Amino acid sequence: MTEPSRIGVIRDINGPIVTVEMPGARNGEQVKIGELGLFGEVISLSGLRAVVQTYESTDGVRPGEVCVGLGFPLSVELGPGLMGGIFDGVQRPLEKIALQSGDYIRRGINVPALDRARQWAFTPNPDLEPGAQVGSGSVLGTVQETLAVLHRILVPPGIAGELEDLAPTGNYDIEASIARVRTAKGHSLTLSMYQRWPVRKPRPYRKRDDGIAPLITGQRVIDSFFPQLKGGKGAVPGPFGAGKTVVQQQIARWSNADIVVYVGCGERGNELVDVLETFPQLTDPYSGRKLMERTLLVANTSNMPVVAREASIYVGITMAEYYRDMGYDVVMLADSTSRWAEALREVSGRLGQMPVEEGYPAYLASRLAAVYERAGRVETYGAGSGSVTLIGAVSPPGGDFSEPVTSHTKDIIETFWALSKELADARHYPSIDWVTSFSGHVHTAATWWHQEVDPNWERHRTAALALLARDAELSRIVNLVGPEALSDAQRWELEGASLVKEGVLQQSALDEVDTFCSPQKQFALLDLVIAIYRDGAALIELGVPVAELQNLPILAKMRRIKSMYSSEQMDQIQAFRAEVNTAMEEIRGEYAKQGDAA
Repeated sequence: MTEPSRIGVIRDINGPIVTVEMPGARNGEQVKIGELGLFGEVISLSGLRAVVQTYESTDGVRPGEVCVGLGFPLSVELGPGLMGGIFDGVQRPLEKIALQSGDYIRRGINVPALDRARQWAFTPNPDLEPGAQVGSGSVLGTVQETLAVLHRILVPPGIAGELEDLAPTGNYDIEASIARVRTAKGHSLTLSMYQRWPVRKPRPYRKRDDGIAPLITGQRVIDSFFPQLKGGKGAVPGPFGAGKTVVQQQIARWSNADIVVYVGCGERGNELVDVLETFPQLTDPYSGRKLMERTLLVANTSNMPVVAREASIYVGITMAEYYRDMGYDVVMLADSTSRWAEALREVSGRLGQMPVEEGYPAYLASRLAAVYERAGRVETYGAGSGSVTLIGAVSPPGGDFSEPVTSHTKDIIETFWALSKELADARHYPSIDWVTSFSGHVHTAATWWHQEVDPNWERHRTAALALLARDAELSRIVNLVGPEALSDAQRWELEGASLVKEGVLQQSALDEVDTFCSPQKQFALLDLVIAIYRDGAALIELGVPVAELQNLPILAKMRRIKSMYSSEQMDQIQAFRAEVNTAMEEIRGEYAKQGDAA
């Protein structure tokens, strides 16, 4: 029962911002507003008055209604039952809400994130016995949450002491006692299979480690040219229609992370509906099971309350950290951080705070940095190494990358996949611009590529990027004076760059064969393009006309081969390599004979 000191009165309402008079209120505390019981969060205190941001529309709420402090900050429930779930921006389970409220979320509805009635098969940690010392992150036991995810039941952060009792193997609901711990102060604490954690507070870890392996996404322009490490920070900026959502969905579908958390933050409803409908039908390329068995979705569309949009990123990253603490590699996709920043701007404006760049609050950069810094590869307290890879989409108005959200994000992240409207208009997808994009992880990723795939990866990547850079220079000359001004060697450079763009960089998300590309296939395609270009350049030096090379059937096949053979058909791709060698040798032999005759 709520103490009388926790009850306040509404004094003023300004959209989602409500001023209440509530003695004893705490900054960050969660509250219930008015007769409807709308949920909100205290964001400012002045004397007896508190400013509350509400997660639902305040239409119909009147001054004089009651406000009740709940005594804890905005928190999420963490335990078995999260995986495969679809939640709104404050972790309400949308599927359960739909059963009670229909297609629209009724204001004030409160459904727990985790099912209290469901029984879970708990297996205690065989290495623990009563009398053992346990602490934050110690593994008490396991639950098979889905066939793809073994859920480790952890001692909550901040709790340490002597294990008094551990439940035997059996079926328990999430509120049942599975362990008792006696702290150093003599208090006996009962632990269940779930815990609560405030979303704005990063979960603790033993120490932060450097990333050592790339996040394999199955997308060639990302993996082979601008790699992202597990535990890294990345951004996908681009104007409207450039394909940000598709890039993020491809990463969510095909990345080799253990867990995927997809946060739709303020995006259009039809895009999120597509995610919600297609993800349950997808098959995980690594396990062969349903992708939703290792996926969490947070859906907060643009027509949902703006303050819940701001909270959704924190909800997603907290759940990602929870699975990281179990020793898993987690990738979190935030689509998009621009909508999140717009929520900050709206709330800031209603609070009367001084606006700075384009109306955003002065703390925009620090808030962005604080969110991205929650990504990383860490050594957990009890489950080994785990990581959170955070990739945020950015939607700069008009494609202006100098606007505040994009420019601040660029200063924070390590991998930048810049989408180009020109490439998108030319139907070149993914429309990641190889000139503007960058990755700070190339040398670390190279170690993995050299060990797992081929030691020539970094050399081939550099050669391909050099061809693309040369293509940009020569294209300007062609636009000014025409292709006749170029030598045969220069025209072959343009052909080589075209092979890189069409044969390697382009990849259709709708192509059943090529939507996912293994690292082995990625390198094989890149190796083929570099081999064709180098062999052709050598032939041109022998006097072979460039037109003869451009008419070779192998060039047309090189552009199509990515869609002809899947990642499991590497033998056919290697057979094409022999075809290329034969075609080049025939031309070489012919011109060698002509040279001998001369």
